[in-house]
Amino acid sequence: MSSSKKLFKEISQLLTEQHNPDTLRIDELSSLEVARLINNEDKKVALAVEACLSDIARAIDLVVQAFKQGGRLIYIGAGTSGRLGILDASECPPTFGVRPSLVQGIIAGGKKAVFRSVEGAEDDATAGVADLKKIHFSKQDVLCGISASKRTPFVLGALDYARSLGAKTIFLTSNPNVKQKATVVIRPLVGAEVVMGSTRMKAGTSHKMVLNMISTGAMILSGKTFGNLMVDLQQTNAKLVERTKRIFMLATGDDYESAERHLAAAKGKLKLAILMRLSGLAYPDAVKRLASADGFIKKALAP
Repeated sequence: MSSSKKLFKEISQLLTEQHNPDTLRIDELSSLEVARLINNEDKKVALAVEACLSDIARAIDLVVQAFKQGGRLIYIGAGTSGRLGILDASECPPTFGVRPSLVQGIIAGGKKAVFRSVEGAEDDATAGVADLKKIHFSKQDVLCGISASKRTPFVLGALDYARSLGAKTIFLTSNPNVKQKATVVIRPLVGAEVVMGSTRMKAGTSHKMVLNMISTGAMILSGKTFGNLMVDLQQTNAKLVERTKRIFMLATGDDYESAERHLAAAKGKLKLAILMRLSGLAYPDAVKRLASADGFIKKALAP
């Protein structure tokens, strides 16, 4: 059998490449009927992710441990998968106040592939390895490979390289019977897409949900929230400046003017402002207390 026929057979057997019997007549429907049909399929996504929660929790723990040891979380994917990784990574600095290098996204074909398809980039198994070497990927880091089809050479080559270094790995896919070795495999099985093979739809939605859980969970377990309040956000625009004051008010019960005073005394650092207000500590002592509590406000407030 030729290599082309082998690939054809492999692809035709993928869960994400199946013909959805519920959407066979979608091209005959009204706009409302199309929207309702897509919505009905999307309802299946959360349940597919729910079935993976124990594996997602394991992935979160891997990332938390890496952060404690000075490591990073690196996402790698092609097409939609790569774009989702970049999206999740780009939101971590403004939301949690971390340096941009802590969570990074790599896409097959480079930056230009973020905006338009770079044909053939995903088929190069060595390119993913080269991209990891460019960022000096090491065994302290965690690599999360994203491939709806489970077979993307760009991703699989990178995962093999990461494993060869002794790094922990996560493999996120939407197909069963995964042969690729990884520390944690996450498989939200969303089934056939509304439009056959268009994995930017249900598969992509499930992957965004999983990536949100991994990064947000790791940040929460690293002390980046106080309750459900983001207390390390960066005040990079007028909206976020005012959000910072509102978070202070919710955390302390104080008014707007108190928020302004305490934030000024804390040199604009929300987490320290909250700790100073609730503990009565002066700025230098609050800095030391927070450091000894690994950044957790509740731990710093404990007697």
